[in-house]
Amino acid sequence: MESSSGEKFSLVVVVYLAYLLDNVLLTVVVPIIPDYLYSIDSVKGENLLLPVVAENSKVALLLSSKALIQLFANPALGFVISRIGYQIPLLFGTLFLFIVSLVFAMADDYLWLFIARSMHGIASASISVSGMCGIAENFVEEKERSKMMGLVLGSMALGVLLGYPLGAVLYDLLARKSAPFFLIAFLVAICFVLQCRRLELSCRNFKACIEATWYQFRSANYDDEEEEGDEEFGFLQILRQRNIMLSAGAILISTSAMAVLEPCLPLWLMETMKPKKWQLGTVFIPDSLGYLFGTNFFGPLAYKFGFGFLALAAMLLVGVCAFMVSFARSVLELLIPHFGLGLGIGVVDATMVPLMAQFVDQSTSTKAQYGPVYALQQAAVSLAYFLGPIVGSLGVDYVGFPVLMGLIGTANLCYCFFLPTLGMSNNSAKYQNQILN
Repeated sequence: MESSSGEKFSLVVVVYLAYLLDNVLLTVVVPIIPDYLYSIDSVKGENLLLPVVAENSKVALLLSSKALIQLFANPALGFVISRIGYQIPLLFGTLFLFIVSLVFAMADDYLWLFIARSMHGIASASISVSGMCGIAENFVEEKERSKMMGLVLGSMALGVLLGYPLGAVLYDLLARKSAPFFLIAFLVAICFVLQCRRLELSCRNFKACIEATWYQFRSANYDDEEEEGDEEFGFLQILRQRNIMLSAGAILISTSAMAVLEPCLPLWLMETMKPKKWQLGTVFIPDSLGYLFGTNFFGPLAYKFGFGFLALAAMLLVGVCAFMVSFARSVLELLIPHFGLGLGIGVVDATMVPLMAQFVDQSTSTKAQYGPVYALQQAAVSLAYFLGPIVGSLGVDYVGFPVLMGLIGTANLCYCFFLPTLGMSNNSAKYQNQILN
């Protein structure tokens, strides 16, 4: 555990940058891929007589591949982090993110784009799970932890905020797909150097740190036999924790709204409103601003109004705004519902992510292992982004975009009925913990 405020600050900096660049790469492809694939197929003569929406299936499959790989990588990373700690997985994830950025830049057909997007799932799993575990381990006071987690989650919003317009503007102005990816690769390389420097300083010797990590991994089985209390809070046991599953469910359902919008909205706009290329990226800016605002300012309010109540209000907002999206008749009319979607999802994350760490703290009397619970949290996000493009593609084909968004809104509104019980259960757990202590 970090002992000095300087080391804590350096941890927040490197995690913030890693999350930021991971999400820039996540979203920079969204305004590029539909038009790029359509142009490739048009050159080949495959789409000359087909509408733009015919690209739905290919775009959905490509975008969802990252989430599918990450869905399976998250549990593995949670297991590894519980054995060796978060620092080496975070370093590995950043290095892999650099490689993925270069593959994206040099990919010139659908297959290599698919490979790059799939590889991104491994990098993102390493960064997301290890980063949040590092924050949870080093900031043990609840309000401080909530503040730092909100700050780090805000970097995701900032990455999304930068990614959409960065991809759209550079692709439109330079007419080269590779430009934004080379820029991201350069910034990731800087982040990797900073992480190596921090690891060397905190361990005094980089080689000694690697050797200590390997020793810790080999001796993990012996530690598990001595600390049965920690072992009982593994993946299978987490699945039986009602509060944690409700929290993960709230993240899954709320995130699904954005997961459906990302691949479907650009194509719907291209078919109905004929926007310019740069507008396909900037249309998502309100979502990012809302998420940034929600994660940075609403986390501490959960201690005043209750986690369950605040999450309930946020999911109500997501549900209503999902209905409003399909009623927009211009890009300008999408501003309010998109901001509301981002704000609602941000508030859900800002309340549920710290709450999951509290449930882990309350369930063990020895050193808490946050790897499994944040692997579950990231698995919920990955599942949303895996199913979102697929469900969105099928939904647009069978019921149309407006009805699809109405169904997404209904799902969020229905889940609100479960959240008041989460608040009461959380208060009861805290009360019991205070009595035991």
